[in-house]
Amino acid sequence: MSVPYVGSGPYCYANSLAMVLGGQAPSPAVIEVLTGSPYGMQLIGGRLPLFDPFGWDPEIGLDAAIGLLGWECERVDGGTAAEALDRLRRACQDGPVLAGPLELGLLSYQPGSGRAVGADHYVVVLEAGEDAVLVHDPQGYPYATLPVDAFAEAWRGELISYLERPFRMRYGFARRERVGPEEALRRSLPAGLAWLAGRTDVEVSPGTLGQAEAAERTARLVEEGLDPEIRALWQAFAVRVGARRLNDLAVCLASLGLDAGAAVATEQARVVGGLQGPLVSGDDAALAAGLRRLAPTYERLHAALTTGEDPVRLQDA
Repeated sequence: MSVPYVGSGPYCYANSLAMVLGGQAPSPAVIEVLTGSPYGMQLIGGRLPLFDPFGWDPEIGLDAAIGLLGWECERVDGGTAAEALDRLRRACQDGPVLAGPLELGLLSYQPGSGRAVGADHYVVVLEAGEDAVLVHDPQGYPYATLPVDAFAEAWRGELISYLERPFRMRYGFARRERVGPEEALRRSLPAGLAWLAGRTDVEVSPGTLGQAEAAERTARLVEEGLDPEIRALWQAFAVRVGARRLNDLAVCLASLGLDAGAAVATEQARVVGGLQGPLVSGDDAALAAGLRRLAPTYERLHAALTTGEDPVRLQDA
């Protein structure tokens, strides 16, 4: 059985989009699944393991979710900081603006900030004045303010690897078609299958691996001695967001009557969530073993969603 998870977690772009769409938005869990993020694992550049598909990034995911839900919006970026802030001020006059990715480490109202670390983040901008910017930050900071220059520096996002041009924002959201959550989820399934199969129409860094290969290689990296920076990222972010994405996928698949796929996604969520304890305690043997148990499940999920056959169940963690 897939039990919905309710609680805190790093769902910044899904939560931000839900805020912008307001009462017409589905749950952040549905939005997250519509982005395609749960359908895989990637080892970026042979070094950075994340629980999202080969070649995926939040920008691809946001555009997908917005379209699947029947919405459209303006998306702009680039230029100087002054030009971007002028655009932002004008856009805020007509409603909230989804801004990002931004550099999380430079958002001055968050404790421990002050240094760019390449951590991407999304916020909803409510007001942009000459001196300060007012935001709803889904990390737990409603009506947070920061100086306009500090916001611009975070918004530049220089260390965010997938950001091609700085100062990206989405605004002017308009509904072109009424699409309910169930229909949007059904429409998203072909893209989910494409992610699981390994899309070839996306750009990736040299050495990037996906799905089973990513899990197996990451297990070897753990055994060889995991980079302390990667371990810290996994402890604070990657494992918990990966487990939540998969659990949300399981709940969504079950709501569509796709019980075989839901069962595989539930097992994946259990395996990924079960990595957190060994990761923190330093039990690298258990961590590597969990990754190897995860590796074959991506092919099983693809088969379950393609054929509808009962999945091969994993053993309990």
